[in-house]
Amino acid sequence: MRAMKISQKGLYALQAMMMLARHYNQGAIRIRDIAYEEELPEKFLELILLELKNARILESVRGSKGGYQLRRPPSDIRLSEIIRLIDGPLAPFGDADQLRSLIDRDAEHRALYRVFLAVRDAAAKILESTTIADIANPSPSPREKGRRKKTEASVLPMVVHGNLSRTER
Repeated sequence: MRAMKISQKGLYALQAMMMLARHYNQGAIRIRDIAYEEELPEKFLELILLELKNARILESVRGSKGGYQLRRPPSDIRLSEIIRLIDGPLAPFGDADQLRSLIDRDAEHRALYRVFLAVRDAAAKILESTTIADIANPSPSPREKGRRKKTEASVLPMVVHGNLSRTER
C-alpha cells in the first residue's frame, strides 16, 4: 500500500493556484510574477502551469499583458482536482477498491483495513470539499481580525485596486 504524498510539484501547483485565485478577475499574471510572489522556481513553474493549462484549469494570454489566469472561478476548483492531475489518485492507503478487497479476503486484519479505508475516505472527502477559494483567502482568526481593522482603516481609503479613491484626487 502506498501512502498519499503530495509531491513538491503538487505543492507548487497548489501555491500557484492560490496566488492566481487571489488575483482572479484581475487579468493574466506573468509566470515571472507568480514565481516571484510565491518564491517558486520559474522554469519548473512553467511546466506545471502548462500542465494545468492543458487540463483546462488555467488559460494563457499572449502578448505584453500575457500570462496565466484561472479558467473558472476559484470556488469551482477543488483541491482534489489539482492533486489528482499532478500527483495521481487520492489514495492515502491504496485505492478504495483494493482496500475493500482486503477487507473481504483477510479476516485476520479486517479491522485494520477498515481503519485505512476510513482514513482514505476522510482524506478524499476533505480534498473533494475544499476549493482553491477556501484556502486562497482563509478567514483570519479573531485575534488577527482585531489587528487588521486598525490597519485597514488607515490604508483602504487611500488606495483601492491601485487607483486613488475619490477623496484622494
